[in-house]
Amino acid sequence: VQLQAFGGGLVQAGGSLGLSCAASGRTFSTFQMGWFRQAPGKEREFVAIITFSGGSTDYADSVKGRFTISRDNAKNMVYLQMYSLKPEDTAVYYCAATARYGSSRPDQYDFWGQGTQVTVSS
Repeated sequence: VQLQAFGGGLVQAGGSLGLSCAASGRTFSTFQMGWFRQAPGKEREFVAIITFSGGSTDYADSVKGRFTISRDNAKNMVYLQMYSLKPEDTAVYYCAATARYGSSRPDQYDFWGQGTQVTVSS
């Protein structure tokens, strides 16, 4: 599956931003989808995951209550809506796909988008 993330940008602290990820290729609904991020000098970290049908989600503690992941299998899209953004949310955000259920480990994701930059100014 090929993934393309978009929607990043510059936003002030406390603001909102929505990311989208378009998938093409293999059957989208057979993949669990995740969002990850990587800040300069830091390792790539888990942000949110959503299961195949969208029936279950999970979030990193740092974004819980502020970010919402969703998917539309009919459109082959996954989304990340971000609210109450903080400067520490600044990173390159990646969408990724895996056939494994319930994983939040980046090394268990087989397909990655190119990343989109999110910058939150204080």
